[in-house]
Amino acid sequence: MNKKRILIDLDGILNEYGQLPYEENNIPKIRDGAIDFVKKLSQLADLYLFTSRNLLLSAKWLIKNQIDEYFVDITNVKLPSSLYVDDRCLCFKGNYDKTLDEIRQFKPYWQ
Repeated sequence: MNKKRILIDLDGILNEYGQLPYEENNIPKIRDGAIDFVKKLSQLADLYLFTSRNLLLSAKWLIKNQIDEYFVDITNVKLPSSLYVDDRCLCFKGNYDKTLDEIRQFKPYWQ
């Protein structure tokens, strides 16, 4: 049985991004609940970490937080997937006018 593929963004989803200034070479600490979330989700789908950060730094962060075993790979490419989990996205529901309104009003949860 093939699992679905889900891409999970690093910043703002798995770490405490947004609460601190962005630092290119420092990834903030893991969010409370992220480990359990990843463990449970990995039973439903093949997980890929999706990030614009340095891939080696991101891999070290996964290892440090002991969740590397739940990810198939790390990528900065938007792979074809069943779902993308990100704090800076909208779900297009077929209506451009409503989407424009959502874009105008959009703020990530941490703002």
